[in-house]
Amino acid sequence: MSTSSTSERVAAADTGLHARIAFENVSLRFKQHWAERQLRQIVLDAVRWRPSPAPPSRWLYRNLSFSIDHGERVGIVGGNGAGKSMLLRTIVGVYLPTQGRVVVRGRVSALIDLGSGFNQELSGVENIVLSGVLQGFTPDEMRAKAQRILEFAGLAHAGDTPTKYYSSGMLLRLVFSIATDIDPEILLLDEIFGAGDAEFAQRGLQRMVELLDSSHIAVIVSHNLDLVREFCTRAIWIRNGSIAMDGAPADVCQEYTKAATERG
Repeated sequence: MSTSSTSERVAAADTGLHARIAFENVSLRFKQHWAERQLRQIVLDAVRWRPSPAPPSRWLYRNLSFSIDHGERVGIVGGNGAGKSMLLRTIVGVYLPTQGRVVVRGRVSALIDLGSGFNQELSGVENIVLSGVLQGFTPDEMRAKAQRILEFAGLAHAGDTPTKYYSSGMLLRLVFSIATDIDPEILLLDEIFGAGDAEFAQRGLQRMVELLDSSHIAVIVSHNLDLVREFCTRAIWIRNGSIAMDGAPADVCQEYTKAATERG
C-alpha cells in the first residue's frame, strides 16, 4: 500500500463547482498521550542518561473512504474514542492523513473547539472582526455584519464587553452566529448544541436549514440521536476506525443503538 498522503483544499467559488468533501483510502496514525506514570519514567530515564522510547501510537483510521456532496446534512455517530471529532479536524486540516487523500472543496467554518480562535481580551465586536478577517473578509465587511451577528446571538447588549466575561452559553451563541453569518460553504459542528439554551438551539437549526437550502454542506458530530434523525439527511456510524454503516439517519441510529444496548 502506498504511504503517500495529500490534503487538497480550495474554495468552491474558485472552481465554479459545488462544495464537496472526499476521503480516499485515508489512514491516520495518532500518537497517544503519556500517562502520568510514564511521564515519571521519562524523567527518570533522563536523569540516568537513558534514551526514552517513542510515545505509543495507534491507527485511528485505516483505509477510510467516503464522500459528502453539497446539500447534504451528515450526522457522525459512534462511541467515545471512535474518532468522530478527529474526523472533523482532519477535514479542517488540523491533522493530515498518514496515508491516502483528503479533498475539501469549499470554504470551511468549523465549530469544534468553542472559542479557541478568540482573543479573550477583545470585545465581542472585535472578535467578530478578527474571526471574519481570518476567513478572508475585510475589517469593514465584518464591522458591517457585527450588529446583525450580535442580535442573532442575543448579545446586542454585550458587544463592547471583553469575551473573557462571557458565559459558556454566550460564547457558544457568538461563535455559532459568526460562523453561520459569514455564509460558509461547509459547516462542521461538534456537539455544538449541547451547551446552548433550547430557544437558541431551535434558531440555530433553522439557520442551518436556510444555509442548506443554498446548497451548502453540514457535518455534525453528536451523541443526540434525536437531532441526527430529525435534522440530518444522512448518517455515518464510525466504529474501530472504519465505517460500520452509512445510510438513512433512522436506520443508522437504530443499528447503532441496538449495538450499544447489546454491549450493555
